[in-house]
Amino acid sequence: MRKRPLLTLKPREGRRARAGAPWIFSNELVMSAEAKALVPGTLVDVAGDDGRDFGSGYFNPKSLIALRLLAREAGARIDASFFAARLTRALALRQALYDKPFYRLIHAEGDGLPGLTIDRFGDVLVVQITTAGMENLLTPLTMALEEVLAPATILLRNDTPSRALEGLDSYVRAQKGEPGRIALEENGSRYFADLGQGQKTGWYYDQRDNRAFIAGLARGKTVLDAFSYSGGFGIAAAKGGAKEVICLDSSAPALALAEDSASANQVSIRAVKADVFEELERLVAGKEVFDIVVADPPPFVKSKKDLEAGARAYRKLARLAGDVVAPGGLVLLASCSHNIPADRFAAQCAGGLMRGGRRATLIRSAGAGPDHPVHPMLPESAYLKALVYALD
Repeated sequence: MRKRPLLTLKPREGRRARAGAPWIFSNELVMSAEAKALVPGTLVDVAGDDGRDFGSGYFNPKSLIALRLLAREAGARIDASFFAARLTRALALRQALYDKPFYRLIHAEGDGLPGLTIDRFGDVLVVQITTAGMENLLTPLTMALEEVLAPATILLRNDTPSRALEGLDSYVRAQKGEPGRIALEENGSRYFADLGQGQKTGWYYDQRDNRAFIAGLARGKTVLDAFSYSGGFGIAAAKGGAKEVICLDSSAPALALAEDSASANQVSIRAVKADVFEELERLVAGKEVFDIVVADPPPFVKSKKDLEAGARAYRKLARLAGDVVAPGGLVLLASCSHNIPADRFAAQCAGGLMRGGRRATLIRSAGAGPDHPVHPMLPESAYLKALVYALD
């Protein structure tokens, strides 16, 4: 007797799922009255119209991405042992990549756990859940975390806006231990993060390799780190030998963390609290320039309806950032908006630089580090775009 509800694909639907993608959309499924009545996050099995087994996952009848697969076989046990196996595999990969325990431990579909992100800061784990299905599995997930890592602190940062699309509330709470300010290490630099109050999970590990690239070019240079948050690029550049670093952000608490990081690394930065666009316009008007400019803003395209306005914002940022780069200098332009395709983002950046009258050569096109693995059949999960241009 089947223990779980069985959902069925419509005839000739589910092309991507048949090829191995972990998402099945609502318009690809037979949405019977029974299916529509299922509680969001219910574990289900799914089969093709021909009876082919597609696996096990969780289902939300109210979501466009209605079914997210957890296993490729029907009836799979989704319990603490299941999570422990996925965590162990993910941990082994990170330990092969990094010699210290500071990294993204779980990156959703890239690690076979859709709707789940876990960042590791030594013996502190910050967990972010974005789907009803994963929220329902919090208990076995917590048991697995205890078994595999036995962390001192588990903080749930379940306050992302996307949770509303799944019918979930927003909250931040400690599942274990006490959250607060912590120290972390990256590329030989020491940083501080406020895990309970900062953005996202408190730190952006995704830019690790791009920070290292900029740091390697910073010796003797003047550097502007715009949208610096807590100084990720700026501190790295200062450690790399930059002769002057300005960290520009609108958040006073984030800049305070950057200043503390500078002290811990025995380097000097200048923190400037201002609206970044307004400050860039002021710098342009004053004809101030820098050898290296980094512009790594928060997402301008939070949903598909924001695409056109967000694209214009990226173009404007590229123009302003390019205008404050010295001749022969570099600019890094980044986007963490998965709703703007890489080719569209590149076109906006190029257009903004050209509009500013700069001749640009693209010397680096990169994404997130290897602790942010991408499911090979889900290229849209490669959200981060980072482009570095040399300007005449």
